[in-house]
Amino acid sequence: MRRSRIVGVGSYLPANRVTNEDLAKRVDTSDEWITQRTGIKARHVAATGETTSMLATKAATRALEHAGLKASDIDLIIVGTATPDFTFPAVATQVQANLGITHGVAFDVAAVCSGFVFALATADRFLTSGANKRALVIGAETFSRILDWTDRTTCVLFGDGAGAVVLEAYDAAGTPDDQGILTTHLRSDGRHREKLYVDGGPSTTGTVGHLRMEGREVFKHAVGMITDVIHDAFAATGYSAGTIDWFVPHQANRRIITASADKLGIAPEKVVLTVQDHGNTSAASIPLALDTAIRDGRIRKGQVVLIEAMGGGFTWGSALFRL
Repeated sequence: MRRSRIVGVGSYLPANRVTNEDLAKRVDTSDEWITQRTGIKARHVAATGETTSMLATKAATRALEHAGLKASDIDLIIVGTATPDFTFPAVATQVQANLGITHGVAFDVAAVCSGFVFALATADRFLTSGANKRALVIGAETFSRILDWTDRTTCVLFGDGAGAVVLEAYDAAGTPDDQGILTTHLRSDGRHREKLYVDGGPSTTGTVGHLRMEGREVFKHAVGMITDVIHDAFAATGYSAGTIDWFVPHQANRRIITASADKLGIAPEKVVLTVQDHGNTSAASIPLALDTAIRDGRIRKGQVVLIEAMGGGFTWGSALFRL
């Protein structure tokens, strides 16, 4: 059967690193308060004039270099983002232009923090159908632009950044031992909008708006929703918490990650954590964490990796792949 496999990874973080101590000078908070509730110690914030498409292009360039490929080898670009440069055109088309690609297709996916998982699943369908050969799948965000910097319950959580993977189609044996994406599972439930949303938009206020969140409600739903799609991934492949090599979750909050891993029986040493350094970078968080763990040698070729995310809407999803 035809599968898609990851052949390159890359990421980019803005140079401006903001610590908890820095935030304590702006809002009524402290390093102890933030660390205890979220596990976050620092995050990166885009500079004035530094856009989501710029971050995405830098991550994509690094992923192509890691894969040993040229931009012209790519015929599909999908970007997961909730913070595009413009209402339109899509960030993906700007990345396409920045890389000098004049063929293929490029578009964005809007699933907030689940954006990378949704984009990966979509690209996998395109590649395994035979429609395309190689894809750039990118998660990129400038969440600092939609934060209310007077709201200490939200502004301390999020950061900016981008991560990318290069996917390549190939003919596989069709077994759980194959390299590449083995299964993906996506869910949405629009009844929960008020729990995590941005209070603006072109057809409502005509403004960008700010992020609003009911933190306790999000936490309450997150663990159950995450474990639901992970159980589906295990059922579809025959893998389990004991047989996967790595768990790379959406880096939203250390307590959510820990509670989910505990509920699933995933050993702590298998969990990749970057939330302490990056904060919640929404759709960028999984590819950022993945790139970090591959480049530092933890995740190696041939190992089985489980990823998951949950975002506003609600949206949530999982993917299981062998690197």
